[in-house]
Amino acid sequence: MKLHSADVKDMKLAAEGQDLIDWSAREMPVLNLIKQRFAKEQPLRGRKLSACLHVTSETANLMLTLKAGGADLALCASNPLSTNDAVAAALASTHGVKTYAIRGEDNDTYYQHIEAALDHHPAMTMDDGADLVSVLHKKREAQIAEVIGGTEETTTGVVRLRAMADRGVLRYPIIAVNEADTKHMFDNRYGTGQSTLDGIIRATNVLLAGKKVVIAGYGWVGRGLASRSKGHGADVIITEVDAVKALEAVMDGFRVMRMEDAAREGDIFITVTGDVNVLDRSHFALMKDGVILANSGHFNSEINLKALDDLATGVRQVRQHVQEYRLGDGRRLHVLGEGRLINLAAAEGHPAAVMDMSFANQALCAEYMARNAGKLERRVYDVPDDIDAEVAKLKLRSMGIAIDTLTEEQQKYLSSWEEGT
Repeated sequence: MKLHSADVKDMKLAAEGQDLIDWSAREMPVLNLIKQRFAKEQPLRGRKLSACLHVTSETANLMLTLKAGGADLALCASNPLSTNDAVAAALASTHGVKTYAIRGEDNDTYYQHIEAALDHHPAMTMDDGADLVSVLHKKREAQIAEVIGGTEETTTGVVRLRAMADRGVLRYPIIAVNEADTKHMFDNRYGTGQSTLDGIIRATNVLLAGKKVVIAGYGWVGRGLASRSKGHGADVIITEVDAVKALEAVMDGFRVMRMEDAAREGDIFITVTGDVNVLDRSHFALMKDGVILANSGHFNSEINLKALDDLATGVRQVRQHVQEYRLGDGRRLHVLGEGRLINLAAAEGHPAAVMDMSFANQALCAEYMARNAGKLERRVYDVPDDIDAEVAKLKLRSMGIAIDTLTEEQQKYLSSWEEGT
């Protein structure tokens, strides 16, 4: 079924959505500076771009920046529970962006929306989890020749794309925006760290102080989440498969143990690994009555919901974003947001101030792809260092912060080897 220029919940929500977009824009000065330059230089003029992203007010500001640069846009949701319906309406109705996103859409509709975004025949893709790229490669091979390149926002997506590249099936170059220092060190750590707890608290109204919070994964997201959980007074336990990261967690003052052992202790479990079945049947069997299970990894595969369904004698909705699974022995396990990204399922995702840097990288990498069309190999690239540095400089400038520069003498010293003690 082909969709028209938009499929959103209600176009009448557009005015409300525009207010949300404007509110976020106040906290996104770097993206605004790029938007002003794009409007003058039009680096994306004539380029069709399809994006599969969380349809939030922050994403809307990225779309408006790309449009100011001349791009012809289509947008679909990268998660069934991450869409803000009012924002989607504003993008479609007020700004003429082909938008296909409805909060709570079922699996079939989710993929219909991805197909609709690909019906746009993009020359560039912008992804959050690599679903758009995956569908394009699996079902739209004839269109791939039209694509000059793309960008990817998430750790999960980068893992998928590198796997495609390693197997020789990736058919066009993609920049891993997630690998930029101004993305993962801030968005993943501060953005997800704060917004994940925001989602858990909104969903449950639970007090974190005194609770044993088990965090699966100690990457940038896990670091931020652990720090903020500790700040709330939680007893934080980390589980890891990487010895170096586990050692870092110990040195940062957290308890580290196997999930099998943590399952017996935890009150709240949060998965942030990007892998599958991190919380599995064997762990559910060990958990205490009343535990809370949440995920802030990209897909809803980190908690083995099928196994939990098999174990449960009954499932009921006890709060808006809380499903209670009752097991045969009477224990109750509570899953938040259907196991999907809890910071978007129950809250509003990352604060705009941190998305300012992530989306600045997206915009500048889109410009880079357009400028280097036909010059790049079919593989996954890191964000060019000069783009990463430019985003950091613009962010500091917007905050009124100045930093030092090396003197000529210092530069010479750092590039020499003769001088010693």
